[in-house]
Amino acid sequence: MNSIPPQSGSATAPFPFDNSYARLPANFYARVEPTPVAEPWLIKLNRPLGEELRLDVAAIERDGAAIFSGNTVPSGADPLAMAYAGHQFGTFVPQLGDGRAILLGEVIDRNGKRRDIQLKGSGQTPYSRRGDGRAALGPVLREYIISEAMHALGVPTTRALAATVTGQPVYREQILPGAVFTRVAASHIRVGTFQFFAARGDMDSVKALADYVIDRHYPELKADENPYLGLLKAVSARQAALIARWLDVGFIHGVMNTDNMTISGETIDFGPCAFMDAYDPKKVFSSIDQFGRYAYANQPAIGQWNLARLAETLVTLFDPTADVAVNLANDVLGEYGTIFQNHWLDGMRRKIGLTTAEDGDLELVQALLALMHRGGADFTLTFRRLASSAEDAGADVELAKLFQAPEALAPWLADWRRRLERESRQPAERAATMRGVNPAFIPRNHRVEQAIEAAIEEADFSLFEALVDVTSKPYEDQPGHAAYAEPPQPDEEVLQTFCGT
Repeated sequence: MNSIPPQSGSATAPFPFDNSYARLPANFYARVEPTPVAEPWLIKLNRPLGEELRLDVAAIERDGAAIFSGNTVPSGADPLAMAYAGHQFGTFVPQLGDGRAILLGEVIDRNGKRRDIQLKGSGQTPYSRRGDGRAALGPVLREYIISEAMHALGVPTTRALAATVTGQPVYREQILPGAVFTRVAASHIRVGTFQFFAARGDMDSVKALADYVIDRHYPELKADENPYLGLLKAVSARQAALIARWLDVGFIHGVMNTDNMTISGETIDFGPCAFMDAYDPKKVFSSIDQFGRYAYANQPAIGQWNLARLAETLVTLFDPTADVAVNLANDVLGEYGTIFQNHWLDGMRRKIGLTTAEDGDLELVQALLALMHRGGADFTLTFRRLASSAEDAGADVELAKLFQAPEALAPWLADWRRRLERESRQPAERAATMRGVNPAFIPRNHRVEQAIEAAIEEADFSLFEALVDVTSKPYEDQPGHAAYAEPPQPDEEVLQTFCGT
């Protein structure tokens, strides 16, 4: 399905839908219409993304509040809520599904790629499990900010097309303004989608889903001798690369349940996620992760655990002999660690300015991370300032200020510079390259919370707009916005983030 060529010309309808998931058997989803809301108001439309999706942006700007709130279902849409299951914090739940999200349909973007358009917070579905099917404004703004920041950072991710206020409240621990988030994804198929059918012993549907995924996301596997084993390998490789990128930028997903791991390899579901300030491998922000299952440094292993759950659903497709099939699956899962480690170490080499590989590089990286942890150094600023030190040793003073004991950094800097001497690039070139992989700006947790608070308390979206703008150019210095690069003051630090449900 990804082989459809790009199409030119304007669309005759606001959305040029081509809905393939809706053509799958009826047990894959429930058809459901969005529930209308009282007084919708469009907060923000991601116009560049709309143009990339070949949407009629002018028409959408005119009618966006009605469309993105669910009050108007655009022509060609085929609204549905997807069925899936999932392991939540290690405990299997056989039926979850889209309890507050409705897939409007799919479009083919300007690059010939198929993309889902989904409304999140658009009302109850058959999978709502006594929930209201709604979203509060805060989580909608958080997902918009962070998903677009992740895209700008170069991390595979779902995207934000629009955010809309509904004009009616939602009831959580307090009364909050309601909103709808419009999400774009390569697809919304998850490990949990396969688990939904496998848990019911419905292997015909597992196979049908696998065939659909191969056709949509991995068409090169059609020629494989064992395409289903190839699917496990391909998903595993994408997840290893994705999680390595998370660690590169200090990102903590917060809820790495199997229903939050996409088969496409995109980051999805920005609930209690956050970016680290001071480096701590055990850092947890999520209020519901009481035992640190999804802590920063645990994410690679959890990725492998989730992939093992995917393998369990597919294993009978690998080989008719059970022992052979299990061994094939275990071989793939065993390769995951090496693939992840290679991606992670390559990423860390780039962050400290290395282009060649030597045996001692891992120890050099680990030594810096240990110093950062002991010294309470900010993750993002340490690597950004290291780029300046790569060009001018005089910049070491500002770098060392990030550490509680600045003098502790000197021996590492000496080892690092000896390692750089074995590289061929000139200092200015090295520093420029390092600034291209070490962001100056991330969506700092305190900035996100300030933007949300202003929107909720004052209906002031200026901080939200500013944060989206600054983080859309994370690798540029942006002198006029230097304050956005700074970590929080002690009274600004965010210790917990919360799920939006």
